[in-house]
Amino acid sequence: MKKKHLSFMAIAALLVASACDGNRSTTTTTETSTSTATEHEMDHDTAGVQHNGTMGTPMEKGGLKVYSYSNSVDFPDAKLTLNKPENNAKVTGDSVRFEYAVENFQLSQQTPDAAKHEHANSKEGQHIHNIVDNEPYTAHYKPMFNKAIKPSQHVVLSFLSRSYHESIKHKGAYDLRMINVGNATASANKFDENGQHLFYSRPKGEYKGADAKKVMLDFYLVNTTLAKDGNKVRATINGNEFILDQWLPYLVEGLPMGENTFKLELIDSQGKVVPGPYNTVERKITLKAS
Repeated sequence: MKKKHLSFMAIAALLVASACDGNRSTTTTTETSTSTATEHEMDHDTAGVQHNGTMGTPMEKGGLKVYSYSNSVDFPDAKLTLNKPENNAKVTGDSVRFEYAVENFQLSQQTPDAAKHEHANSKEGQHIHNIVDNEPYTAHYKPMFNKAIKPSQHVVLSFLSRSYHESIKHKGAYDLRMINVGNATASANKFDENGQHLFYSRPKGEYKGADAKKVMLDFYLVNTTLAKDGNKVRATINGNEFILDQWLPYLVEGLPMGENTFKLELIDSQGKVVPGPYNTVERKITLKAS
């Protein structure tokens, strides 16, 4: 009986050991799967699809990769007020004096997260983008300045910008108005300040070296929003069409050295350009290796 009892105990021990080995094997397999998934996610992250939940899904066409991002430091209380010139003011001469009041936002200061962004950044810091008739903006690092503007009736959009040229996109951070410079008189085709408008901001000018690897696309909307079933921005880059349905900054990778063409259009849910003088705009930029 004693020998039989010992044999039974030995068999039981072997079964328990076998079960434990099986559990260890299962655990190892699970850990291996987790490790593989993590590596896959890291590869996915490197591709720019996700980065702490802030990168949009890339759109790829013609060797280009375009994706939105939303990880910039926010300034929800930033406010820009244009005190001079007044709306529809008549300005004599060919130089206009702009006087702004800026609240909860420091001009000429680096945006706190500037070092984290891998695209062009102004060494002079945060600034105001001043856009006349949707022409290329001028950047201003002080709230008061003079700007040469040809005699005529003009539409002026102003908005606050981070040091890396990304616009602040809320109502209090921009100003839109008309001014009359020189002997200009009101136009018969008066600009509709209540209409839906698209203004071009970036990219602009020339990009060199590291700044040419990722180029930011940014625009400003007035009296409209973007949605999958509503208005959108059609961005045509070097002939490649991308549909943007979020008002966010976008990064463009894969641009060739030399001249590149960006065309932006504000379109409705049917793909038709929304009526407005600036809702179709085309610009050229230049990329250089160094």
